[in-house]
Amino acid sequence: MPLFIIFERSWRTGEVPEDWRKANVTLVFKKGKKEDPGNYRPVSLISIPGKMMEQLILGIINKRGEKKVIGRDQHGFTKGKSCLTDLIAFHNGTTGWLDEERAVDVVYLGFSKAFDTVSHNILIGKLRKCGLDE
Repeated sequence: MPLFIIFERSWRTGEVPEDWRKANVTLVFKKGKKEDPGNYRPVSLISIPGKMMEQLILGIINKRGEKKVIGRDQHGFTKGKSCLTDLIAFHNGTTGWLDEERAVDVVYLGFSKAFDTVSHNILIGKLRKCGLDE
């Protein structure tokens, strides 16, 4: 079956072929004590058709982002932006407020594995409200 038909069917039904959801995961050591599991990060190798579809969907989301669905302050997973651009924006914002002698409170939150607990039905519903069901 041609990939285009599989992509189109997957987009329409919201179902992804099971093989595309599987990955070969390898742990890569970052730094620190090798005995600490937190010092490793997983690297996932996914199927080529799955990666192709992922890139197609990312292109659609990025086009929607140009229409203000994705805020300009979104730096993660956004083309041309990164953790560094987020830090620069944060620094510029806070120093600007401090220059104006405004109070600045900072709270850091860790969302490690946050999406493991997100209801996919709720997430899909919110994406549809943003016009990503077309």
